[in-house]
Amino acid sequence: MTTYSYFPGCSLKGSGRAYEESLLPVLRALDVELEELDDWNCCGATAYMAVDEVRACVIASRNLALAEKLSHKELLAPCNACYLVLNKTQHYMKESPSVQGAIQKALKAGGLTCKGTQPVRHPLDVIVNTIGLDAIRKRVRRPLTGLKVAPYYGCQIVRPYATFDDQYNPTTMDRLLEALGCTVVPFPLKTRCCGGSLTGTLPEPGLHCSYLILKEALRRQADVIATVCPLCQFNLDSYHDKIAGKWGAVRIPTVYMTQLMGLAFNMNERELGLYRGFIPMKPLPASKPAE
Repeated sequence: MTTYSYFPGCSLKGSGRAYEESLLPVLRALDVELEELDDWNCCGATAYMAVDEVRACVIASRNLALAEKLSHKELLAPCNACYLVLNKTQHYMKESPSVQGAIQKALKAGGLTCKGTQPVRHPLDVIVNTIGLDAIRKRVRRPLTGLKVAPYYGCQIVRPYATFDDQYNPTTMDRLLEALGCTVVPFPLKTRCCGGSLTGTLPEPGLHCSYLILKEALRRQADVIATVCPLCQFNLDSYHDKIAGKWGAVRIPTVYMTQLMGLAFNMNERELGLYRGFIPMKPLPASKPAE
């Protein structure tokens, strides 16, 4: 059994609950346990990073310091934005003496210190590159044969820090989905921005970003979009009525990669949080159980 420090971030305890609901049992089935950071705080992503980048890094560094207090070698951050901000903070600590000074001063006032050297990893990286696809295939009990999936990574998981996949054409999730038995459709918009927080500030351009992704997935005849980011899942799943009112209906379910893994592992659909989606998945195509 391998254990990682775990920073869930705000979304996985709120609008992205289905991500955590599927992530935890899937990793447990693969002999991975997560120890959640005690008294973690928001990573400072999105709006705060745009208002005051140094203070946002200070906020993020507290979580890094809490992770360093645990005995585990690596920190797992499932949210793409959290993953980016924590890595960005470590880069700034290494590259900018002024940011390093501000961080250490703030942490000292809270009785903490941070080296900023502990690896921050995304579950997609751990599942494919550490656990491995052979172990995934062995765990599959219900191959997702016939399910056509558009893999959508979002814009933050490989940019600017392409730590485990290609910046322009990542394939990690593609290969994972194939190991589950899915048919992966070619998806050139796999790293295009979904609109991010623009949907709450400048709705029309934000919604248009989501519309283009949904439209392309349907054009590619996908049954479902798979993502690894709670904000991407929220944007692609939550605004169908508004999008339909402006540009026409492009209704397709958007689920988490870990939910598809759970289905392939023959886990309970409700316990995987699949009922939380606004656009539900259609019943899975019939497939023979894995031997």
